Amino acid sequence: MLDNFRKTNPPQAPRAQSPYSRLQEALSPAVPEAAKPDGLKIEAPKPLPPAPRDDFKPLRADEGTKSKLIVGPDIKLKGVEITDCDTLIVEGRVEASMDSRVIQISERGVFAGKAGIDMAEIRGCFEGELTVRKQLLVCATGKVSGKVRYGKLTVEEGGEITGDIASLGETAGKAPARTNAVASTGLPAVTRPTV
Repeated sequence: MLDNFRKTNPPQAPRAQSPYSRLQEALSPAVPEAAKPDGLKIEAPKPLPPAPRDDFKPLRADEGTKSKLIVGPDIKLKGVEITDCDTLIVEGRVEASMDSRVIQISERGVFAGKAGIDMAEIRGCFEGELTVRKQLLVCATGKVSGKVRYGKLTVEEGGEITGDIASLGETAGKAPARTNAVASTGLPAVTRPTV
């Protein structure tokens, strides 16, 4: 009866190896069990890191890596300080303070808080303290309110900018004007006090 269990199958053609079995074979120790000295433990060699893909090109610091944060629609980000972010794209609601290069607020996006920015494109709503060192663009659907300082200002027809508004060049020598402006032309909508 034991002979039935000991039957051997006829030889078969070798099967093609799967990538997984080739990997297992490569990771297994090359030294046969009989060649091991007594008491010596042989570990499998550590795997090498995968070779880089031809289509993968890592970003290098000299290529100007950009860090981007996108706050998607229906997302609320509250009570944070955003740092080391080159570009912030707001499609939801952000209540934060930040210092960055670029902010883009979409038509449904809202940013409430304090921001120091190089360039800003406002299509949605900004509430709070905004300092734009270079260019502030308030689009036709944009609304900016609060304390606003800018290098250059462009307000599209329909865009709104209200509050304590002044050019960065003006803030050094004069008291800023308190304005409520709605652009009716493509020209910047800024009222300056007459002295």
